[in-house]
Amino acid sequence: MEFVKKMLPTVLIGIAVVITGYILGTSYLSKGKDDPKISVTGLGEESFDSDLITWRASFSRNALDLKQAYADLNADVLKVKKFLSNQGIKENEIVFDAADISKNYDNQYDENGNFTERIFRGYELSQSFEVQSKSVDLVEQTSREVSKLIDAGIELNSYSPQYYYTKLAALKIKMIEQATKDAKNRAETIANNGGGSLGDLTKASMGVFQITAENSSDEYSWGGSFNTSSKRKTASITMRLNYEID
Repeated sequence: MEFVKKMLPTVLIGIAVVITGYILGTSYLSKGKDDPKISVTGLGEESFDSDLITWRASFSRNALDLKQAYADLNADVLKVKKFLSNQGIKENEIVFDAADISKNYDNQYDENGNFTERIFRGYELSQSFEVQSKSVDLVEQTSREVSKLIDAGIELNSYSPQYYYTKLAALKIKMIEQATKDAKNRAETIANNGGGSLGDLTKASMGVFQITAENSSDEYSWGGSFNTSSKRKTASITMRLNYEID
C-alpha cells in the first residue's frame, strides 16, 4: 500500500502527459487540414456604342466699343445657329451660355524695362455653346465641319466631343449576372478537378465597374475608370464568390 501511495503521483503525471500529448497532436492535425472553401473571381464584359454625345465650342469678338462688340457677337451667334440647323441639329439640343466680357490692355515700358502705363485696347466678348444629342453620328460629323464657320469669319474653338451611354444601369445588372455565372463555373471546375463538389455560397462581393475604350490600352483605376472620349466602349465588372466545398 505504501508503494502504491508513492507511485500514484508519478502515474497521474504520466496520464496527464499522455492526455496533453493527445490534445496537442489532435490540434496540430486539425490545424494542418485544408480549409474546405474556395474563392473565385468572375468577369462580366460588354462592348457597346455610345448613345449620347456632347460637343462644346466657343468663339469671340473684339471691338473698342462695347455695343459694337455685342453686335458683332450676336451676328456670329445667328450664323452658328443657322449652320447647326442646316446640319440637322435641333434647336432644343443647343444651349448657348451667357457671354463673357473682358477688357484688353497693353502694358507699356520705357527703354529701361520699367512699366509706365496700361493702354486700353478694347473689349473681348466670348460666347460658348454646347450641343447634346442622341444623334451621335450627326453631331460627330458636324464637329468635323466647323471650317465652314471659320471661312465665314468666325474664330471658332471646337473641343473634342464627349460620348456617353444612357442605359448603364441595365447594362450593369446584365454584367453582374455574367460575372456571377463565370465565377460559379470556375468554382465548379476547380471543385470537380479536386475530387469534391461545390457547396453553399458563403459570400459574394462586387468589384469596380470600369468603362474603357474598346480594344484600347486604357489603364484600370481602383476607383473605376469612365472613358468619355471614345464612341465605342467596353464595360467590365468582376464578382468574387466564396463557396464551401463538399
